[in-house]
Amino acid sequence: MKDKKLHNIKSTGFEVPKGYFDAFEENLLNKISKEENTLNVNSNGFKTPEGYFDSLEERIIQNLSEEKETKVIPLINRKTIIYISSIAAAVLLLFNLSIFESSFTVGDLETETVENYVIDENISSYEIASLLTEDELNEDNLVDYNFEEENIEEYLLNNADIEELLIE
Repeated sequence: MKDKKLHNIKSTGFEVPKGYFDAFEENLLNKISKEENTLNVNSNGFKTPEGYFDSLEERIIQNLSEEKETKVIPLINRKTIIYISSIAAAVLLLFNLSIFESSFTVGDLETETVENYVIDENISSYEIASLLTEDELNEDNLVDYNFEEENIEEYLLNNADIEELLIE
């Protein structure tokens, strides 16, 4: 590749025209003599009014000694206080509304909903018993149902597997 030949280059690549340094001094002196014509200009183009520097110090001291009334802008003004207090009042009102105070009781649940949940979640009777205290599990507190024989037969025919009952 071309990069491998870079270490073999012996010339710098810059060339000077022939006879450039022979007439260099004459060319330089000619340019300097032409520029001397511009150096003889007496004015620089800037003018100051007459007596400007005579009264300059007095004017500076006078401007420094004058006390100017500056406008002070407070960081917390009336608008921001009203804005913040209105937000706080809205949040307080939101939390005090009765929307969030909906109390839930077990009586609100339908029996069918609870039964479906217990069946779908495969909750065992031991898990249900662990949630109840000894007083709640007392035999006196349990509801006493009087089942009629017709209802029991109908339930067994519709819901129970007779073969399993016979095996047991």
